[in-house]
Amino acid sequence: MSTERFPEVTGAEAITDGSTMAGSVTAICLVHQLLPDPGQDPDVTAIDKRPVDGPVEVGVLGLVGDVQCDRKHHGGPDQAVYAYSDADARWWAAELGREIPPGLFGENLRVDGIDVSGAEIGERWRIGGEGGVVVEVTAHRTPCTTFADRMGVEHWIRRFTQRRAPGAYLRVLSPGSIVAADPVTVVGRPGHGVTVADTCGVPDPHLMVRLLAAADAGEVDLAPKLRSHAARAAGRA
Repeated sequence: MSTERFPEVTGAEAITDGSTMAGSVTAICLVHQLLPDPGQDPDVTAIDKRPVDGPVEVGVLGLVGDVQCDRKHHGGPDQAVYAYSDADARWWAAELGREIPPGLFGENLRVDGIDVSGAEIGERWRIGGEGGVVVEVTAHRTPCTTFADRMGVEHWIRRFTQRRAPGAYLRVLSPGSIVAADPVTVVGRPGHGVTVADTCGVPDPHLMVRLLAAADAGEVDLAPKLRSHAARAAGRA
């Protein structure tokens, strides 16, 4: 896929919505061990991610050394990497009265200074310096029973969804190598204004109409799952 669909952001003046231009990777997490996941198919899960020392290679299917067991709902080019922000993890730590260490939510990247859930669908980030890994925000994370079992929090799926801080799945446009402390820079936005948080749960139909219009105009390459989700919310399914 071309990286020239919309202009590269070259300065603070290029993004006028007040969001942070740059942040950093605070942890890179890979699967530590497969855990039993009774009643699911398959009956094991790779949600147990933990920080590792870098560098880590990133390809179109995700981080080298990572794995997804349930390929129907996880992984693939449109969900190659899952990112979550330190700020949202700190909120949950205060809310739950417990630590939320990197990887607990099954994320591959913990980042600081980037509003992950407030990112536009189709927003692009560069991880590292010039020539670094380029990723594109594709979708929100939908909490599942495996996630709920891992957290052990009553009504976790509902609470996580209602918080609207789902983290973001990322598509890898330019593979490469990353390490913790790499800078993360927003290098492009399609401009439709629909964020990751806007798409989770039961989204606003008007926003989904806007997102679908942007996709139809070639401004954003929607992942099939998100396109179907948006179409249902917009009454077009």
